[in-house]
Amino acid sequence: MRKTVQIAPSILSADFSNLGQAIQHCEQGQAEYIHVDVMDGHFVPNLTIGPPVVKSLRSVTDLFIDVHMMVTNPEDLVEPFAKAGADGITFHIEASTTPMKVIDLIRSTGKQVGLSIKPKTPISTLEPFIGDVDLILVMSVEPGFGGQGYLPGSSERIKAIRQMLVEQCRDESVLIQVDGGVKLDNAREVLDAGADILVAGSAIFGTLDPVQTIKQFKAV
Repeated sequence: MRKTVQIAPSILSADFSNLGQAIQHCEQGQAEYIHVDVMDGHFVPNLTIGPPVVKSLRSVTDLFIDVHMMVTNPEDLVEPFAKAGADGITFHIEASTTPMKVIDLIRSTGKQVGLSIKPKTPISTLEPFIGDVDLILVMSVEPGFGGQGYLPGSSERIKAIRQMLVEQCRDESVLIQVDGGVKLDNAREVLDAGADILVAGSAIFGTLDPVQTIKQFKAV
């Protein structure tokens, strides 16, 4: 059976002078999520979106706002993003020496909890926390900048994480999201490897018709 794809357009690649239109495109294309990449210039070498932008997005859409924090000290930003209107908050396992504390903090705000992993981090680091999260975000590029190519070996990592979920009886309750280099021509490969949600930025907002592109992603 072919799995139905869920799409999370990354507004990092949208026109920041007209984010309202980008949100309309996501809604018209029937995307399930709005993916918000948060970078602090420390954990990754780029600086992007803060809680005020999420608050402004919240005021114009009912879509699930999916905040991906690529930041040091993620615990400092959980409550600001929760109050701004995020529906789910994901942080990097590499960014905290006490991931369980961050997981508990996110859970205490009533938001969905996501845990992300970089391409070079052993997937075994996820295992102690599989039972406590709603989502695993697999980075298929080195985080920090949009428009990168899908790294070889990423599909194998997705398959291994899916197997880990199966072994811990979490296959039905934890979603796998994949972020980085996802295009129309490799979307089915990523999905077949075990992904539930595809994050796409430039592959959507870099096209002439983002609405149609989202629909094409959903039809792969």
